[in-house]
Amino acid sequence: MADHEPHGGSGTGRHLLWGSAGHALVLAALIERRGGRVLALFDRCEMPSALPGVPIFIGEAGFERFMAGLDDPQDVSAAAAIGGARGRDRLALQALFRRHGLRVACLIHPQASVCATATLGAGCQVLAQANVAAGARLGDACIVNHQANVDHECVLGDGVHIAPGATLCGCVTVGDGAMVGAGSVVLPRLRLGADCVIGAGSVVTRDVPDGACVAGNPARPLRSS
Repeated sequence: MADHEPHGGSGTGRHLLWGSAGHALVLAALIERRGGRVLALFDRCEMPSALPGVPIFIGEAGFERFMAGLDDPQDVSAAAAIGGARGRDRLALQALFRRHGLRVACLIHPQASVCATATLGAGCQVLAQANVAAGARLGDACIVNHQANVDHECVLGDGVHIAPGATLCGCVTVGDGAMVGAGSVVLPRLRLGADCVIGAGSVVTRDVPDGACVAGNPARPLRSS
């Protein structure tokens, strides 16, 4: 059995979500819409469950305790409900899920468009009205958020987050762990480096180095205080 789900049938069945904030609400609604259900939430911080009637367990000790009582881990999918520039955290959680025999959920909203020639890695999340176009390639644990557009032949590394309303024009390459802020536009054939952050509403007209934080129109490096 594969440890992740293909494009077309994600969201059904039983799920676990690590994270109990706004992104968990979004993923839970997507799962419910696809006919699935959330069994439990997990988080590293003490907090109430974001979902009425769904228990929350704290930290890896809580996760281990829940898993000890789970009858068939291979029949359960898990997703990292953590957005923002925390792609490496999502990847670490996916490794934890795999070590416990869980499937890594690839969640695609029924109102999203994913071209048949696009490829998605394990644990990708494509949310409502988002578009992943022809020939695009997404690594593991990527998020293409509401109304975001990943145009033809873009290549996203692992743990990338494209925030709501952002657009990657054709043939853009994005390094591991990068974050493209809400409403930003990245012009064609550019490279965004690993772990870089693009500020909301920016227009990126040139390559961005690894680890840089840029913003504005045109986007420029932010000065440190």
